[in-house]
Amino acid sequence: MTTARCNIHATAIVTGTTGLLFVGPSGCGKSALALACMASTRRAGQFSALVADDQVFITVHNDRVVATRPETTRGLVEVRGVGIVETESISAALMDYAVQPIDLATAERLPPEGQRYHIVDNISLPLVLLPADSPDPVSVLAAFIPALRF
Repeated sequence: MTTARCNIHATAIVTGTTGLLFVGPSGCGKSALALACMASTRRAGQFSALVADDQVFITVHNDRVVATRPETTRGLVEVRGVGIVETESISAALMDYAVQPIDLATAERLPPEGQRYHIVDNISLPLVLLPADSPDPVSVLAAFIPALRF
């Protein structure tokens, strides 16, 4: 089964073999965290690439979420306050987790377990909350996502 394509405000990357969809309001740190994850993964000798930043086309194939980039923004990431930068990119990838940047000053100390990010219809991804100012975001994510333990 394939759903119709929708366009969401997010940043999608692949790090190692794991697809991460960074979600949240404009200016919350999605792009910066995605870039930090890609850099950390590459330093560990693993593959990492951008799929899309700002606009991500989402389709669902056999209950799997697929992120695709708009060709007009191929390989481009907007870093707030810095500008638009280029990075290695791929055209599409399966997404495994949604990652939401949070501000530790206002976040719950212990968020509810089993949170999910609803995408379309009955399709959702497991949601991981990640401090927006995390100096090593992959290490934090690896505590929740075993595939990121390089």
